[in-house]
This record gives sequence, C-alpha cells and structure tokens, in this order.
Amino acid sequence: MLNQPMSPARKAYIALMKGLMLLATALTCGLALFLIGWVLLSGLPHITRELVSTRPSYLTGSIGILPDILNTLYIILAALLIVLPLGVGAAVYLTEYAQNKRLTAAIEYAAETLSGIPSIIFGLVGMLAFANTFGSCLLAGALTLAVMNLPTVMRTAQESLKTVPQNYREGAFGLGAGRWRVIRTVVLPGCVDGIVTGCVLSAGRILGESAALLFTAGFAHALNGFFSALGSPGATLTVALYLYVSDPTPGAAEASFAIAAILMLLTLCVNLAAALIGRCFKKGRAL
Repeated sequence: MLNQPMSPARKAYIALMKGLMLLATALTCGLALFLIGWVLLSGLPHITRELVSTRPSYLTGSIGILPDILNTLYIILAALLIVLPLGVGAAVYLTEYAQNKRLTAAIEYAAETLSGIPSIIFGLVGMLAFANTFGSCLLAGALTLAVMNLPTVMRTAQESLKTVPQNYREGAFGLGAGRWRVIRTVVLPGCVDGIVTGCVLSAGRILGESAALLFTAGFAHALNGFFSALGSPGATLTVALYLYVSDPTPGAAEASFAIAAILMLLTLCVNLAAALIGRCFKKGRAL
C-alpha cells in the first residue's frame, strides 16, 4: 500500500497546489519589493541635508522636517514609557498572580477586541478624553497611542511569560524564594527576549500611526525640547506626510516622498532591530 504509485490525477493535483503556493509567494514578495523599491526610489533623491536639519520657513517657503522627526521620537519615547509598565505589569499579574480563570479570560478577550478596533476610533476617544483635558499636544497623542498599543504589549508579554517552563518556578519555590523574587530573578530573565521584541514592534506601530494623532497631537511644526514638546501641539512624520501630500506649495510633493522614504527606512530598521535583539537574547541564554 505504501509503495503504490500515485495516480496521474493525484500528481496533477499536487503539482497544481505547489504552483498556486509558489504563485502566491511570488505575488506577495513581488508586491512588498515593489512598494519598498518604489517608495525608496521616489523619495531618496529628495532627502537633503537642508530638509532633515531645518524647520519649515513660511517667509522663504522652504520645507524642513527636523521638528517632525523630533516629534516622532518624542511621542515614541513617551508612549513606550507609559505603555511598557502597564502592559508588562498586567501580563505578569494575569500569568503569575490571577487565580480567577474567568476574569483572566474576560480580560484577554477584551484585549483581543481592543486590538481589532480601528485607530481612528482610538483617535476620537483620545480627543474626547485626553485632548479636551490637556489640549492638542504630544502628551495627548502619546496617551492615545499607549492605550492603542496596551493590548499588543500585554498579550506579547503574556505569551512570552507562558514560554518559561513551570519547573523553573517550582525549583525556585523549592529553594524558598518568594513569588516576586521568582518572577524577578527566574521568570522575567527567561522571557525577556520576547518582551523586548514585542516592545520594539510596538514602537514600529507607533512610528507608522497617523489617524489617532490627527485628532490629538496637532499639526504644528514647532521645534521644542522633550518636556516642552509634550505640552505643545506637534506633527509627527506621518502627520506631516498627510499634510504635505495635500499641500499645493512647490516642493511639498517632493517632501512627502522624502518623508515616505524615511518612514520606510525607519520601519525596516525597527523590524531588523527586533529580529537582532531577539536573536541576541536567545544566544545569551544559550551561553
């Protein structure tokens, strides 16, 4: 039975399925390479030192995106400072402390539901909750992005915590360690690679967000320091791209392509950093 040759129809079916899978793979890779190549080829020639090192001047009509670059870095840093303690703390509680399985399942279901909500709705809620309280500023945008990325960080950290073998915990308990000491010295070091990778990927999502920031962070191109920028309106790179695409001013279209190329490069760097960080942590644990 095992050595029975396949029928021609079966061979044709297998060949057809292989061909369809190869076609789907080729279309996916081709589309990704086309988008990356088109954006980079259209935008890299317009990236100049003047563009990335100056701010826009309405008197001379020159365009500079330095404030937008700094605002992007500020809002990523502020959002991560807010979401990381909340997300990782919630994951530690649900995995290590929570005893009520129904409550844990309800919280996990709510987190998964929040992950599927469109970002424009988060922007509307952020405008009503944060922008009306603090005004249109980077802090309101950072709080909105923190709420948006909280389910992702929590679920990523929770799945990483579950990968730590249970006998590690039991061995530490057997040596007389308390629960928090076990979490701090055994559990978290054993899954830090997954947590860090999830945080880096969350930074990439924050980098590419625009819909929520249109309602909360504002559109200003002011050049501020970190703390002063948090209380002031400011446009990130994605918001600036949206503004320059619809701007008829000469040079705005070229600036929009340059911003798109910068965002593409930053996204590629974030994904590469996530892969390298995860690999380095795994190699360190193996040693």
